[in-house]
Amino acid sequence: MPLSVSLSIEGDTTVIELSGELDAKTAPDFHRTIEKAAGHGTTIVEIRMAGVGYMASAGLRSLVFAQQKIADHVTIKVVGAIEPVSRTIRTAGLDRSIVLSDE
Repeated sequence: MPLSVSLSIEGDTTVIELSGELDAKTAPDFHRTIEKAAGHGTTIVEIRMAGVGYMASAGLRSLVFAQQKIADHVTIKVVGAIEPVSRTIRTAGLDRSIVLSDE
C-alpha cells in the first residue's frame, strides 16, 4: 500500500498526516515533507499516524531524520499511532525525545 503524505499549518503547529505503509520505498516522500516542515518556523510538528498500518525500520529512521532536520526548540509529536507502531517507537527509545499521543 502506498503512503499518502499531506502537510498543513494549524496555528503554531505544522501537521504532517500520513496514511498507508511507512517503509523503505515510501520513506523518501515523508523525508521531503519533513524538510518542508522544518522551514515553517512553528513550535510543534505533529505527525498524525492513525492511518499508518505498518512501519518498517525505515520509518524509525525517518523519525530520527525529523529530529535532525527540525530545530531543537520545536516539539515533535506523533499522534494516533496504532499500538504496533507506537510500540516500535517506544522499543527504539524514540519516545524519550518525541512525544507520543493517542489524540
